[in-house]
Amino acid sequence: MAEKFHTELKSLKKDTVAMAALGRSMLRIAVDALIRQDKEMAASVIAQKDEIHRMEVQIEEHCYQLIALNQPMAKDMRVIACTLKVITASLRIGRYGKVIANIVREISDKPHIANLMSIPHMADLVIDMVDDAVKAYDEEDIALIGDFSARDDTIDALRHSIFREGITYMMEDPKNISRCTHYIMAARYLERCADHACKIAENVHYMQTGERIEIH
Repeated sequence: MAEKFHTELKSLKKDTVAMAALGRSMLRIAVDALIRQDKEMAASVIAQKDEIHRMEVQIEEHCYQLIALNQPMAKDMRVIACTLKVITASLRIGRYGKVIANIVREISDKPHIANLMSIPHMADLVIDMVDDAVKAYDEEDIALIGDFSARDDTIDALRHSIFREGITYMMEDPKNISRCTHYIMAARYLERCADHACKIAENVHYMQTGERIEIH
């Protein structure tokens, strides 16, 4: 019975990592579409919203079944609890990818201002955080998330920098208002994705150690 449960638990984690990969992919492709002003790439992200929602429902139901049928305790229960948090964060990361993809459709008709400011660099850092948080969950290795507080501070600083730069361009020319507003919002969405990566990291730490931490 215990062997079957742990086989199911491994399957659950595998499915969760696959869902997290989809959310990450949606974000990555959406940012690439923004950089390239590619409406078709953006549309491919929007088309995946139903799939990631389906995966969330399926994995969530699997979690509840494992709890009901096996009454797990200690580390096993923490793995399932962490899994529920990971799928929620992954869904939201994917949704932010979809929202950024929607921006592409709004502002793909004119050249970018200041090469999108620091948004491409910010996106790379955020996606690295998502990758490391999910890898920490998959491999049960909290060393991967040890520097998340400093990394999150860097993301916050970049968001503020993009906000200030965007305001400057708006003041210089009112024609820039709409485009810079979208840039500022994209930076805000990326910051929220970093926050979700931090939440995954917090729950992975709890999963492994039984101790709760707050990354800020």
